Amino acid sequence: MVVFDAGETLIDETMMWTRAAAAAGVTPFTLMGVLGGLIAQGRQHSEVWDVLGVEHPAATWDDADWYPDAGACLDRLRSAGYRVCAVGNTPQFVEEGLGRRVEVLGSSERWQVWKPDAAFFARVIEVAGVAPAKIAYVGDRVDNDVGPALAAGIVAVHIRRGPWGYLQEPPPEAIRIRSLDELPAALR
Repeated sequence: MVVFDAGETLIDETMMWTRAAAAAGVTPFTLMGVLGGLIAQGRQHSEVWDVLGVEHPAATWDDADWYPDAGACLDRLRSAGYRVCAVGNTPQFVEEGLGRRVEVLGSSERWQVWKPDAAFFARVIEVAGVAPAKIAYVGDRVDNDVGPALAAGIVAVHIRRGPWGYLQEPPPEAIRIRSLDELPAALR
């Protein structure tokens, strides 16, 4: 079973954040700069709206936001016999957009547990229905994805994309990839 963190592994959040900046009345550069500053300070990205002094706009993801390598990777994994899942620290509406592409879904909003809490990864194991060592968890963040997955006994795959993917260095026991095109071979 392969479990993807929904954001930044399958979905290029750049367009979502650009739409959110427009809805909040700030430039994308301003929003991205504040997000980067929060990352550098080790703070939660959700604080961006408080820092900017604007109300949190409704977020949207659509099919055009998928990374070019995502769909083909999912197809190749399925052809190789893997079940494909997507979970994340996301609102429940994200599940609707992913539902037709993956077998198992999970959102922090629906589960009422957020990464990096060990309970989130226990929930992943529960919904996967297989032993942790038979699950590969693909994520861009070491602090929220890779480290907690390893601690739960899950195979952790760090993808170097999105801001955290470049700013955080994964531990040596994690599989490292730069593109989802590399994932099927990396799991053999």
